[in-house]
This record gives sequence, C-alpha cells and structure tokens, in this order.
Amino acid sequence: MDIAYKRILLKLSGEVLAGEKGSGIDTETVITICKSIKKIADLGVQVGIVVGGGNFWRGRTSEHMDRTRADHIGMLATAMNSLALCDALEQLGADVRVQTAIEMRQIAEPYIRNKAIRHFEKNRIVIFGCGTGSPFFSTDTAAALRAVEINADVLLKATNVDGVYDKDPNKYDDAVKFNDVTFKEALARDIKVMDSTAFSLCKDNDLSILVFDLTNPDNIVKAVCGEEIGTLVKN
Repeated sequence: MDIAYKRILLKLSGEVLAGEKGSGIDTETVITICKSIKKIADLGVQVGIVVGGGNFWRGRTSEHMDRTRADHIGMLATAMNSLALCDALEQLGADVRVQTAIEMRQIAEPYIRNKAIRHFEKNRIVIFGCGTGSPFFSTDTAAALRAVEINADVLLKATNVDGVYDKDPNKYDDAVKFNDVTFKEALARDIKVMDSTAFSLCKDNDLSILVFDLTNPDNIVKAVCGEEIGTLVKN
C-alpha cells in the first residue's frame, strides 16, 4: 500500500475519545481509533499526535475562573488523554512515547523537539500533551505548532464532519463541500477550519491541513494513502 505522507501530525479532539458516553474516556472507542493509527504506523508513516481535553474540561465555559488557571486545567486534561492513547497503542503492540509541554517527569518526557524527531526515526509514535504549555492557545494551535516544528508533511484534523463546507452543514441543507480550498479562499469566505492562530501558522509555513471525518476511523488510513477524502486546505 503506497503512502502519500511520510510524517504526519494527527489532531484528535478530546470529545472523540468519549464515544457515545459524552464525557470521560470510552475504552472501546479509543482502541478502535488506535487500531487505525497502528495501521498507518505499520505502513511506515511517522506519526505525531496532539489530542484535546474537551471530554474532561472546557476552559471556555468556566466563566468564574481565572482564564490562565482554567487553561492549565485543560492542559492536564490533554495529558490524561495522551496517556490513555499511549496505553491503548501499547496494548496493540506499538512503540509510543508521550511528551508534555509542562514537565511531569514521573509520567512523561518533557517536550524536546530533537528527541521527538529521534523517536520518529526509530518508528515510534509520539503523543504531544499539554498543548503549547502556555494559556490562551488552543490545542489546534498546539497541533499546528508541533506539526511545523517536526517538519510534518501534513496536519490531519480528524473531526465529526467529512470536510470543509461553505457554511455549517448541520444547519444548512444546501451547504457545499470543498474537495480542496486555498488558505486565501478560506479566509475570504470566512470559513472556520481551525482557530485563527493555528490557521495562520499553517498558512505562513506552507503546511497543508487535511480535514476529514473520524466517525469511520479507517479514514485515517485512507487519508495517509492519498485517497480522495475530506478537504485539503493548502496554499
């Protein structure tokens, strides 16, 4: 099976790990997703992962809390999800390392870019936890930042919709899906692909974003094999 990308950064939302439970971690869902991640690693793809923390904590909704502290709690939520993904992948026989932007040496390596690259060269999957390590930045921005730092060929954004539309497909029946769209066109049409900081980071560093639907986890395999799936956002 031919692969279209040698090194990828996969962005997963925290919510997807909750499955139908809606919050927390659904073990069966996590294992199902990890089976597809293991498949692409076995094909020779070097895999980096950034996961959100929305299944445990949504800092934006904590109105009465200091924003910095709320974001720090969110970073800890991503660390829990990173460990859950790591455990599931290891159960499937994958070689995995977790690196966190906030030091917690007893449970994960601190994020060191050159060490992450070395792990990729040894065919290890690397999961990046704790976002950027700074408040006021989303895990989308963390995914874009890590993707640029590790020289990923593409940022794969796994979502609950099958690509990018000209308007919300959940609200409008006449929404039109793009097979590919330029950063410039997405900005002109005010299409929300990722938050503006993450989007700008990808645009300025010529990093394409492939947005696709994760309700079928095998779409991860299709994406790295270059099959027409989702929407490719590019310069």
